[in-house]
Amino acid sequence: MYSCRKQNKTPVTLLALSISLALAGTATAQDAGTAATELDTVTVTGYRASVEKALDIKRGEAGMVDAIVAEDIGKFPDSNLAESLQRIPGVVITRDGGEGRQITVRGLGPDFTRVRINGMEALSTVGSSDGQGGANRSRGFDFNVFASDLFSQLVARKTASADVDEGSLGATVDLRTARPFDYDGLTVVGNVQAAYNDASESAMPRFAGLIANSWADGKVGALLSVAYSERDTVEEGTGTVRWAGGDRNGGFNPASTFTDALRPDVYAPRFPRYTLMEHDQKRLGVTGALQFKPSDRTSFNLDMLYSKIDAKRDEKYIEANGLSKSSADGKPQVLVNDGEVRNGALVYAQMDNVDIRAENRHDEWSTDFHQISLDGEHRLTDSFTITGKIGTSKSKHENPVQATIMMDKLDVQGYSYDYRDSLTQPVFNYGVDPTDPTGWTLSTIRMRQNYVTNEFNNGQLEFNWVAGPSFTLAGGVQAKNYSFDSMERRRGSETSVPDFSSGGRIVPVDMTELASLNGLSGNPGKWVVPNFGAIASLFDIFSNEGAFALADYAASMRSVEEQDRSGWLMGQFSTEIGSVPLSGNIGVRHVRTKQSSSGIATASGTPVATTVTREYNDTLPSLNLVAEVTPDLLVRFAAAKVMSRPGLGSLTPGVTVNVSGSARTVSGGNPFLDPVRAKSYDLGFEWYFDEGAMLGATLFYKDIDSFIQNTRESRTYADSGLPANLLEGTTASTSDEFVFTVPINTPGGKLQGVEFNYVQPFTFLPGKWSNLGAQLNYTYVDSDIQYLLSSGAAAQKAAMTGQSKNSWNATLFYEGDRFSGRVSATNRNDYLIQVPGTEPGFNSEANGVHGQSGTTIVDASLHYRINDRLEVSLEGANLTNEAQESWVANPSVSLPLEYSQTGRTYTVGLRYKF
Repeated sequence: MYSCRKQNKTPVTLLALSISLALAGTATAQDAGTAATELDTVTVTGYRASVEKALDIKRGEAGMVDAIVAEDIGKFPDSNLAESLQRIPGVVITRDGGEGRQITVRGLGPDFTRVRINGMEALSTVGSSDGQGGANRSRGFDFNVFASDLFSQLVARKTASADVDEGSLGATVDLRTARPFDYDGLTVVGNVQAAYNDASESAMPRFAGLIANSWADGKVGALLSVAYSERDTVEEGTGTVRWAGGDRNGGFNPASTFTDALRPDVYAPRFPRYTLMEHDQKRLGVTGALQFKPSDRTSFNLDMLYSKIDAKRDEKYIEANGLSKSSADGKPQVLVNDGEVRNGALVYAQMDNVDIRAENRHDEWSTDFHQISLDGEHRLTDSFTITGKIGTSKSKHENPVQATIMMDKLDVQGYSYDYRDSLTQPVFNYGVDPTDPTGWTLSTIRMRQNYVTNEFNNGQLEFNWVAGPSFTLAGGVQAKNYSFDSMERRRGSETSVPDFSSGGRIVPVDMTELASLNGLSGNPGKWVVPNFGAIASLFDIFSNEGAFALADYAASMRSVEEQDRSGWLMGQFSTEIGSVPLSGNIGVRHVRTKQSSSGIATASGTPVATTVTREYNDTLPSLNLVAEVTPDLLVRFAAAKVMSRPGLGSLTPGVTVNVSGSARTVSGGNPFLDPVRAKSYDLGFEWYFDEGAMLGATLFYKDIDSFIQNTRESRTYADSGLPANLLEGTTASTSDEFVFTVPINTPGGKLQGVEFNYVQPFTFLPGKWSNLGAQLNYTYVDSDIQYLLSSGAAAQKAAMTGQSKNSWNATLFYEGDRFSGRVSATNRNDYLIQVPGTEPGFNSEANGVHGQSGTTIVDASLHYRINDRLEVSLEGANLTNEAQESWVANPSVSLPLEYSQTGRTYTVGLRYKF
C-alpha cells in the first residue's frame, strides 16, 4: 500500500448550509401558506425533469448508456462539461486551474475515450503549465474549450455496438447541440451571471443566449446560440518537482557536517518552492443550426459549432534551484550543516552555498475550434431508410507567447527548508530577505512557441431495413481522415542575456515586482520576482530578431495522419424467451487504419526528417441484450471486441529533448506501436420502481490483450548516446540527469469493477417535502497491469494510471413551483500518475510510484422563479476549497510533489425566457 497525506477539509461554507435550511424552510412555508391541491397531472420541470429525461434515454438504449440532459433551454446542470459528466457513474475528472478538463471512464484515461459532437468524432486541445503537461499533444479531449450552455444533451456510451465509431475502450461520449425543431415556434432565452472567486478576489461575467424559430408549418427551422464567459483564478501552492538521494545530481558536498544527507537512501527535494499562478481566460461559443423537412419522408440538418478560448497565465516562483543542478556550481558545492531525517526523507535541512532563483513566466495561448456537419435522412419505403452525414472539424491551439525571465542569487549562506510541521506548507529561510529587490542577477530569458492542430474530415452512409416486426437490419460505411500537426519554436540560447544600462546584469530595483500569496499561508508569503513586462519591453524580447530570434525546434516538429475506412452490419431484434421479452443487437465492424507518422530522428548525431507509414486492420464484433424480466426490471448483457489507437506522442519516429527550468526530459517515439486491444463484458440490472426512479447495478470486465506503456528512467544525458548538439541553446549540459521516456507495447491485464446507481424523487413524502429527490452512485474499479522498464524487463504490478479504485457522487435536489436547489458532492480516491517512479528509491527496484491524492468537491445552487419567464440563481463551486495534491511514494514513505488551491467560486444570475 502507498500512503499519502490527507488535508483537513474546511467546513462547508455558509452557502451550502443556507441551501439545506432553505430546502426545509421553503417546504414548511409553502405547506403553511397554501392548502394542498389535488392535481390530475403533474408537470415536472427543472433539474428533476432533466433527471427523468436522462433515465428515459438510458432505459430506451440497447447498450449500457448514461446521459445528462439540459434542465431547460440553454441551462445545463454544471457550467463545465467535464464537471457535468462526472455525475455519471464510473466517470471521474482531472482539473486544471480548478476547472474540469478531461475525463476518465471506469479507470480508463482520456486517451481511451472518444468524443463525438452531433454524431461526428472531434478532438479539442488546450495548453497548460509544465506541471500539467504543457500543450496537449494527445488524443485526450479537453472539455474546457466549450461552454456547457452550448449543448442540450451528453450521452456516455459505455459498451460498444457496430454502428458506433471504433477507438474507445472507456466510453464514447456524444455531445449534442440544440436544433430548432427541439422547440415550439419562436423561442428566445437569455441568461446573465456574475461570478466571484475568493482566491483571485475577482468578479467574472458570464452570458448565454439562444433564439430559435420554425416556419412553413414546421418544415424549416433556424437556431442561433451564443455563450461568453470570463474566468480569473489564482492557483497557490508548493512544489518539490521530485525527491532525490544524497548522491544524485552530483551529490552534496562531502565536507557537509550533517553526513546523513550524503546517503543515497536519504531523499531531499530537488526544487523546493512556493508557487503562484494567475489564470485569465475568456471563452466564446456559438452554435447555429438549420433544419429542413420537405416531407414526412425526408429531412436535413445543418449543424455549426464555433468555440474559442483565450488564456493568459502568469507563474511566479522562488526556489532553491541549486539543489537540482549537477554541475560543480550546483548541488556538489552545497554544504548541509544540519538536518532531520524521517522515514528516509530529509524533511529539514540548513545549508550553505545554495543558489536561489526567482522567476516570472508569462503565457498567452488560444484554441479555436470549429465544426460543420450536414446530415440527411430519406425513407425510400415504409421499411427502408437511408441516412448520410458529411462534416469537418478543426482544433487549432496556438501558444505564441511562452516566456520566462529568471534572476539568481548565487552561493547564499544560511538557506533552510522545513517540512517537519507540514509537508504541503513548508517553512523556507532563504538566507536573504526574499522581498529585497537588490542584488539579483539576470540569468535566463527562455522563449518558446507551441502550435498543435487536430483535424477530422468525415463521411458516412447508412441504411436501415425493417425486415419484419421483430428484426431490423442496419449497416453502413464510413470514411474518416484525421491529421495531427505539432510544432515548436525556441530561442537559440536561453542563457544569453543582455546587460542593463548600468553595464552589468544586476536587475534594477524598478525592474522587479512583489509576488504575494493570498489564500495560502506561506512562509514566506511574499517574494520578489522579475517584472516581466518591464524587462520584456526594455530588451524587446518579442522582436524575433538578433539574440531573441526564434527558430524551429527540430525535435518537436511532428505529425500523424490517419485514414480510417470502416464498414459495419448490425441486426436489431426483439423476441421472447418463454414469457420474457428479449431485445438487442448483434453486429460486426471492420476498420482499416492507414497511418503516416513524421518527425525528427537522429542518424549518426544528425537530425533527419523521417516519415514512417504502416497499416493495420481490426474486426470488432459486438452484442447487446436486454431482457425485460418484468415491465420495470431490465437485465442487460454486452460483449465486444474493442480497440484504441496509440497515443499521438508515442507515434513520433524520433526524440524530443526538453529543458524547462529544472525539468529535463527526453521523449522517444515508436511509430510501429500496435493499438490497445481488449475484450469487454458487461452485466447490468435496472429496476425502474417508480416514475423518474431507478435502482441499478452493473458489473464490467475488460480483458486487455495489449497495452502501451511510457517507461521512464533517470540517467545522465551523456549515457544516452544522443548527440550533444540537441542541447545547444538550453541551460542543460551532458552531465545533467534527464528523465527518459520511451513507449513500448506490453502485455495487458485485467480490469473489472461494479457500478451502483440510485435515483429517486421523494414523491412518497408529504406536502412540499415530496419535491425533494436524490441521486447517488458508486463505482469500484480494480486493475492489475504488469509494468515494464525501457529494457523490457518486468518492473512492478500495479493499477492502471489514472484509475481511482473508489469514486462516488451524491446529489440532494429540491424542485418546487418556484424554489429549487441542490447540493452535490463528487469524490474520487487516490490514483497513480506514473509507474514506476523516476528517482532511485522511488523507481521499480523500490516499488515506487507517482500518484495524485483523491478529492471531494462540493457544489451547490439555488434558483427562484419570480414568474414563468424570470428566474434568479445563486451557485457555489468547490465550497470546501479542495486542494489538488500529487506525491511520490514507496511502501515506506510518501512525499509531496505538487500542492495547490484555487479557491471557491460564487455565482449570481438572472435568466429571462421570452
